[in-house]
Amino acid sequence: MSGMRLAYDVVDVFTDRPFAGNQLAVVHGADDLTTEQCLAIAQEFGFSETTFPVSEVAGGREYAVRIFTPGQEVPFAGHPTLGTAWVLRDRGRLTGDDVVQQCGAGPVGVRFDGERVELSAVPRDLVGPVPEDLVRDLLRTVGLSHADLAGEVWAAGCGLTFVHLPVSEEAVVRAVPAARPMPELAARLAEVGPLEDLLDAIDVYAVAGAAPRLSVHARVFVPGAGVPEDPATGSSAAGLGMALVASGLLPEGGSYDIAQGIEMGRPSRLHGRVEAEDGRAVRCHVAGQVRPVATGEIAVP
Repeated sequence: MSGMRLAYDVVDVFTDRPFAGNQLAVVHGADDLTTEQCLAIAQEFGFSETTFPVSEVAGGREYAVRIFTPGQEVPFAGHPTLGTAWVLRDRGRLTGDDVVQQCGAGPVGVRFDGERVELSAVPRDLVGPVPEDLVRDLLRTVGLSHADLAGEVWAAGCGLTFVHLPVSEEAVVRAVPAARPMPELAARLAEVGPLEDLLDAIDVYAVAGAAPRLSVHARVFVPGAGVPEDPATGSSAAGLGMALVASGLLPEGGSYDIAQGIEMGRPSRLHGRVEAEDGRAVRCHVAGQVRPVATGEIAVP
């Protein structure tokens, strides 16, 4: 494929205006690229994620995609799911309002509803409450102390699993990106309970309001995947719904609006919704808007 060039689109996800939200590059015609080539392109863009959808779309409704951070391939991610679906529909390749994305974590439903795109995912990992000694070390990793804690800490995810750290509103602002990956903390988390999809990532969040509708201010740090801080994280938002149910803040399910990326100058808005049965999340939904920013061609590495 030497000398070839591939078309791409850049969109901003979880925002109602360009140059905010989370950037995503969608690279087309990359079916024959190796993992190393995909990773090189993801590093070239330098966004939190870059996606590579396959050329074939079955019936205008089902497609497969590979998702890369600058550091690795990941089985699932939120803003790449919504952004890729939006781009494929904008290019006329997706024709239905309800479509299915096949990715490393399995099938993910995506629904178009007016200006919003919404993903639906099934819970996979839930471990907690995390023991106090480990919570202290997790807080320390992001520059906070036990005095900042505001609830139970859970590890939860629907294909990518994050540690969800509830703190005060003031502590969210004061938190700092984790300086380095946390393999030792990840090993200790695995001792708390079985985790299939643990990512080296921490979601620091503060909650306002009461069930069944909450407001959340979040910051997400992903040092292990080469993303010091992420401006909008749909996969974390999905897992947060699980944590909110498990910790008793949304015991019967409900909705939660997340403000993220403010401290980075990329304000984002994510709309979460979680269904619950018997005090446990059974389905997580995350919605947002997408705005186009650029199109072009990129050389094949």
